[in-house]
Amino acid sequence: MRLPRRRFLHLATGIAALPALSGVAKAQSYPARTVRVIVPYSPGGPTDVCARLIAQKLSDRLGRQFYVEDIAGAGGNIGTGQAARTAPDGYTILITVNSYVINPTLYEKVPYDALRDFEAVTQVAIFQSAMFVHPSVSARTVPELVALIKANPNKYSFASPGFGTPSHLLGEQFRVATNVDLVHVPYGGSGTVVTSVISGNPPIGFAALSAAVPLIQDGKLRALAVMSQHRSQALPDLPTIAEAGYPDLDGDAWVGVLVPTGTPRNVIARLHQEMIKIIDEPDTKERLAGLGLEPIGDSPEQFSAQLKVEIEKWTRIIRAAKIRVE
Repeated sequence: MRLPRRRFLHLATGIAALPALSGVAKAQSYPARTVRVIVPYSPGGPTDVCARLIAQKLSDRLGRQFYVEDIAGAGGNIGTGQAARTAPDGYTILITVNSYVINPTLYEKVPYDALRDFEAVTQVAIFQSAMFVHPSVSARTVPELVALIKANPNKYSFASPGFGTPSHLLGEQFRVATNVDLVHVPYGGSGTVVTSVISGNPPIGFAALSAAVPLIQDGKLRALAVMSQHRSQALPDLPTIAEAGYPDLDGDAWVGVLVPTGTPRNVIARLHQEMIKIIDEPDTKERLAGLGLEPIGDSPEQFSAQLKVEIEKWTRIIRAAKIRVE
């Protein structure tokens, strides 16, 4: 029997709408079970603490447990590689930092493709690095420090939180751009960098600004510039590296959320929607500030575009500095 045309159109419209309705239902029912949040670094660091804050709030909001699993090693490569090999179903999330886009150039081989293996959800927050010196160093500005190092070859070195960290690469970028004789000394975190520079060995440091603020305020360290496009809220009188006379040497570190490529779009949208609400909560902002993090909460498209820009940027820096991990 042939259906009347009007009834047929109604049926066709209903059938066409089924995938969209199915997608909405899946997004509303997600998550249906426990979600693993991989952090490719050791417990207790800013990334881990930030991830646990986000995971707890997602658990509270969505009624299913989001648990953090720290898989450290090889500068973040081991945990990231494991996340890349998981099913793209929304039940594995990666929370990581800039090393995600730095390592593919820094290391001879990494177990993931930064552009193909993951999709962006949101950038949670950023944190700034700073250039600071021991008070015994005569330089009070960045140009004065450049002149001092050039006048004393083979004398000065700088500390960083570790090989391949954003602060280390900013220090190397500074060395290459200013053509100064400056030796890198890697340490195990920004706190250790601050301690070493306070002792004067070495007398120059590049590290997370949040770790140095109390000592700068007490006069135990002298900050010369913040390695960012914008000034620090904690030290508003501290110039940016561009204001100090050296544009294009900035680079904020960030904490971001990614999922394996192929994760359903409606699941990504749901995660993004909930995370944006979490990031905007006053107590979240307060706790992030306590870690030296500035909340962001951008769109997947914005974060994805930034990742591509940063891959090109850090590749240029690493190649110019001629550094490589075999």
